[in-house]
Amino acid sequence: MNIKAKLTIGIGVLVAMIILLVALSVVNLQILTATEPDSPAAAPGLNRALLWIAIVGIICIGIGITMLIRLPSSINKPIKELTDAITEIANHNYEKRLNIKDNQEFSVVSENFNRMAQRLADYHASTLAQMMSAKKYMETIINSLSDPIIGLNNEMKILFINDEALNILNLKREEILNQAAQDIALRNDLLRRLIRELVGEHPREKQEPLKIYADNKESYFQAKYMTITQPGKNGKAPEKKGYVIMLKNITEFKELDSAKTTFISTISHELKTPLSAILMSLQLLEDKRIGALNPEQEDLSNSIKENTERLLNITSELLNMTQVEAGKLQLKPKITKPIELIDYAIKANRVQAEKFNIQIEVEYPEDKIGKLFVDSEKIAWVLTNLLSNAIRYSAENSRVIIGACQTQDGYIELYVQDFGKGIDPRYHKSIFDHYFRVPGTKTQGSGLGLSISRDFVEAHSGTLTVQSELGKGSTFTMRLKA
Repeated sequence: MNIKAKLTIGIGVLVAMIILLVALSVVNLQILTATEPDSPAAAPGLNRALLWIAIVGIICIGIGITMLIRLPSSINKPIKELTDAITEIANHNYEKRLNIKDNQEFSVVSENFNRMAQRLADYHASTLAQMMSAKKYMETIINSLSDPIIGLNNEMKILFINDEALNILNLKREEILNQAAQDIALRNDLLRRLIRELVGEHPREKQEPLKIYADNKESYFQAKYMTITQPGKNGKAPEKKGYVIMLKNITEFKELDSAKTTFISTISHELKTPLSAILMSLQLLEDKRIGALNPEQEDLSNSIKENTERLLNITSELLNMTQVEAGKLQLKPKITKPIELIDYAIKANRVQAEKFNIQIEVEYPEDKIGKLFVDSEKIAWVLTNLLSNAIRYSAENSRVIIGACQTQDGYIELYVQDFGKGIDPRYHKSIFDHYFRVPGTKTQGSGLGLSISRDFVEAHSGTLTVQSELGKGSTFTMRLKA
């Protein structure tokens, strides 16, 4: 029976009961009216009329209450079943079905709902199968990578990790998946070192290779950090979804680099002996007691001397570089005045400055300046190299400034400023790399001086920076703790 029929019957019954009650009342009223009030039959007739009216009224009230309870319930029950079923579907329970047969309209709704639920279940099953297949495919790809890889979400929970990463971390997959990386890092030193770059407020720009014992040998890995983003909704800015940590095995390159360093160190040592012998022979050759040289011979002698000295400088730079790369750089710090380092650099470059008619100006505060606790030979070498570069890259008859100052935060800055053609901003970081030379530079050099200078300064926990503009010159600043 449909809802319309139920409502029609219910309203019809109520109307019929009302008509019956009214008709009964009218009939009894006419009977009572026709009876004489003093007649002996008046009282029984009145009582009988009231009884029938009461009985019919009670029956009507009972039927009305019954309909009041049953009729809304019969309509509300299928609606509630439908609402509950929709809620189950919304909660991804696609197995929910309706079985409403005592109501024509809801019977049709039930059939359509069941058909929809079945289609949703089929679609969910196929989509879930595709997702599981895609997930297994991605896991296969990740596990096939020879480099360790770890994926984390924004809350730093580990989402995936391949077998290589599990191997070097010495962990089991079921122990760490969907777990907070910080909690696991409390008992795993390597993972703590890896996520330090992600949780740190100021990640290091220069990351040293990680030395890890893996595959029964010492291996070196370079960590690479990638931020995973996806396009935002409605064309908004990309949203960050997590991170991926990838470790590149550089053991082979590290071994080759070590072999290169050993080779350069050996060659440099071997070259210094014959070069020193050449310089000694030149000194004997220039001795007037042996005999005077003609102008042509003197030019050749000077050329040999300059090239030999340049080779000696290069071998010295190579030896310094190999010491840094091999980790054998030994510092012998002592208390040193900044002015002493400046004087040393000026004396070492005086001949070169006079050759190009470069005026060296010293800027030094009149107030008392702090002292440095550094390896004076290493820092003097750095300052000498910076001043030499400033002279070489300056035009003739120009000036170069060398100076020192103390900052309010307790550091001493030693700086060298020239007014040459300057350095393109694109190369401000590259000039501190080994063997790098700014494209188009005609001045001779090995490309090692600034690299070694930076290593020496950083070995003292200091910094070496450059400020330069094309056409306005350059300023190199060495910042050390007082």
